[in-house]
Amino acid sequence: MELVVVWTATFLGFCVVFLTYFTVAVSAFRFKDIYCKISDYCECDFQPDIKAGLEWDLYRNLYGQHLAQEIISEALDKFLHNDSPERPLVFSFHGSSGTGKTMVSSLVGKYLFGSSLSSRSIHHFIPTLHFPDSGQIEQYKKELKSWIEGNLTECARSLFVFDEMDTMPSGLVDVLAPLLGPYHLVYQTNYRKAIYIFISTSGSEIINHVTLEARKSGLDREEIRIEDLENLLSQAAYDCKGGLCHSEVIRTKLISHFVPFMPLTRRHVERCVRQEICHHGQCHRKDIITMVAKTMGYHPESEMLFSHTGCKTVSAKVDYYL
Repeated sequence: MELVVVWTATFLGFCVVFLTYFTVAVSAFRFKDIYCKISDYCECDFQPDIKAGLEWDLYRNLYGQHLAQEIISEALDKFLHNDSPERPLVFSFHGSSGTGKTMVSSLVGKYLFGSSLSSRSIHHFIPTLHFPDSGQIEQYKKELKSWIEGNLTECARSLFVFDEMDTMPSGLVDVLAPLLGPYHLVYQTNYRKAIYIFISTSGSEIINHVTLEARKSGLDREEIRIEDLENLLSQAAYDCKGGLCHSEVIRTKLISHFVPFMPLTRRHVERCVRQEICHHGQCHRKDIITMVAKTMGYHPESEMLFSHTGCKTVSAKVDYYL
């Protein structure tokens, strides 16, 4: 009898301890769930490294883009040091093919989350893949809004990259407008800590023209200021075909920074080639640098200053000549 009493008392004691720990764990989980909805970290693999990481990588690997380097690094650093930003950080990258837009978006992801591809907090959209049918735009709006709200609930510090905006169905991007404005909490989630990047070739003619005129005037390209281009890019994106055409996102000034990517000269292309052949352990092959740079197409025809495809085809050409 005494043994039964002892065993029962022990069992009941164990139950009390278990329930106590279980209650504490559940309470902690609920607190954590609420905290994660309004804070920077928690389930996010958020580990920003802007000054020592991103800035240095852009300096080493992004050629001919002084404006992009300055704008992106400074804007990110300022935004991430603000515990309560007024609105999300929204970039719109503009420029010709091969000038570094997609590479920079990948580097931003890398130095925000430690990975440019594998992080669950980085979301990459390609219109021709994710939104291929313009007749389904209303369905796409519902799905896109739901996807972004759901992922921001999981991680307030998320990165959303929209590539090839020129091919996005017109009107789709406006579903994001309520999420890009100065709202604090929606459904208990702080949407103001997210970062968005739109990538397009719209405005590339304007960027190329301004760069060419500066050269004709005897100015170094590094003397071109963002004030010379920002309003022109905003108007070009609004007027051109594609995702930002006549969009509420531009009309209501929800884009934080229009970032121009300038056309690359032969000197920049040669630097791209050198970097590529060094990856193959062939840094000494100056003949390859000359050969690849020579085969690239340049414009305008009268002066042959800027590469038609930037550095986009350099890797394939290096593989061919090595």
